[in-house]
Amino acid sequence: MNKSKNLLVLALGAALFGSGCGDKTATAPSTAETTSSAVASSALMSAATRDDDKFIGKPLVSHIYTADPSAHVFNDRVYIYPSNDIDSGITSTGEGDKFDMKDYHVFSIDKKAMEKSSLENGAEVTDHGAALKLEDIPWASRQLWAPDAAEKEGKFFLFFPAKDTDGIFRIGVATSDSPSGPFAAEPEPIKGSFSIDPAVFKDDDGSHYLYFGGIWGGQLQRWSSGSYVDEDKYPASNEPALTPKVARLSGDLLQFAEAPRDVQILDNAGNPLLGSDSNRRFFEGAWLHKFNGKYYFSYSTGDTHYIAYATGDSPYGPFTHQGIVLMPVMGWTTHHSIVEVDGKWFLFYHDSEISGGKTYLRNIKATELIHNEDGSIRTVDAYLN
Repeated sequence: MNKSKNLLVLALGAALFGSGCGDKTATAPSTAETTSSAVASSALMSAATRDDDKFIGKPLVSHIYTADPSAHVFNDRVYIYPSNDIDSGITSTGEGDKFDMKDYHVFSIDKKAMEKSSLENGAEVTDHGAALKLEDIPWASRQLWAPDAAEKEGKFFLFFPAKDTDGIFRIGVATSDSPSGPFAAEPEPIKGSFSIDPAVFKDDDGSHYLYFGGIWGGQLQRWSSGSYVDEDKYPASNEPALTPKVARLSGDLLQFAEAPRDVQILDNAGNPLLGSDSNRRFFEGAWLHKFNGKYYFSYSTGDTHYIAYATGDSPYGPFTHQGIVLMPVMGWTTHHSIVEVDGKWFLFYHDSEISGGKTYLRNIKATELIHNEDGSIRTVDAYLN
């Protein structure tokens, strides 16, 4: 199958799955949802028909497969903490089995290379090698999915999800004296942690918050009762969608300082997004950044293939949905981070360009991100017009 056909399948698949996770009955959007739905449909069909060779930028890494890039500025360089895709030979599709990553590599870019032209034509990226391996994590059994990193007082922390010996996703933490690692994992996962996609945000007062969660393979739907059940339970289409979680971290960044809370994502009328609102509701891949005193919570909508964003006045939320950060990319998954570098903002993301559309073999990319004068984010299209 060529790349254009791959994107057409993606578009049609998104339309079929667009009615939510729990209740597959199609639901017409409300008036408040109409604009979002129209944009979604237009973008999917546009992505299906355009020339796939005309991407806005080249892969940052091409010698291995990489995905889920979390980017930060440490020690005057931009460090990227992605997952490391491998072709494991797994053919089953249940619970994301093909995404069977076994280690993490750390990459870095000189800040001077963070220019639009450089990113479009291929920036020089340093591979610092494997910083943490599955075999060196005492409690983990498989699937090192999307990580994130933080720094405090010269010490560096790598937060990562993995399945424990019971097949339940937990979130672990590993430490290093260098942003490039190697990292040494704590002997146990963070107490009270679950699901996937940890993202760390450091607020102006020095407090650190960990956001996490992901439905379907990420198991968030199995924690609705407050404890793990080996059964998927999704809300009905007319009920509030499942929410990501947030917890403030302890002073040493190794544990939660409080019980995880729900992160509410609301529509413009102040109502929680519903399970049927698949163009806007949370699926996975949380991220938080702060711009002009406002908190921006961004995330993947999963089966509709968008990076959406919502804004609020507190790191705990609630956050009001505002729009789309990134249109659908090549491949089923979409995952991102947003980082400020010397006064400019950049979006890191992935697609499946170098594998020809294989969703489980991806590559990371980056492009400049623009905040408009009114604080809204200018939507990024991963393809040239």
